[in-house]
Amino acid sequence: MVQSSNFTNRTVYDISILLGKEQIDAPFPGVSPFSRNEVFSMENNDPCLLSNLTLNCHAGTHIDVSSHFILGEKRIDDYPIQKFILPAIVIDIADEESIKPAELSEVDINEGDALLFKTSNSRTGIARSGVPSDKWVYMSPEAADFCIEKKISLIGIDYVAPEKPGATIEAAIIHQKLLAHHIMIMESIALDDVFPGKYTLFCLPLKIKGAEASPVRAILIA
Repeated sequence: MVQSSNFTNRTVYDISILLGKEQIDAPFPGVSPFSRNEVFSMENNDPCLLSNLTLNCHAGTHIDVSSHFILGEKRIDDYPIQKFILPAIVIDIADEESIKPAELSEVDINEGDALLFKTSNSRTGIARSGVPSDKWVYMSPEAADFCIEKKISLIGIDYVAPEKPGATIEAAIIHQKLLAHHIMIMESIALDDVFPGKYTLFCLPLKIKGAEASPVRAILIA
């Protein structure tokens, strides 16, 4: 369940998934799955609780930047922090196969907006399940072209990737299209309790030197 609370008379929605329970780890060789291991435990008479984390840059809710697929492009630490605080629009996608331009064309979109797609991935629970699926609502190449034409700053998808199920990393055409036009990609968000409409998005990455992506704690403020 998305948690919300009042913050200076506004509502805050946590759209991040829970690491250690709800994430789906990347299935590629050499990519470390998420784990948290307790080094110290007060139950074992240690003076405090202290944990080690193991994770990759794409763990849980995270942002990909251009260098993920485009040689020589910006890394996470090249971006000013303001780039991760954005006007955002949550768009309810009815199509249960893919995100297509027909459902985007009537939305009031401005240059620089973030577009977050609430699909049946959120409504059916697979966005938070922690279990890989062989079917999810993906982003069509035509919808990616629409976002490029509108000059948006970021897209957010409520599953581990905007690519079509079965696509290989070599054929990740949605990543290639968007990142080549400096549109960041936020993956593994959960919008089940968020209404369509306009928000302010905060999705601050870790300050990691040279990284192509970073986990984020993503929130929307209404």
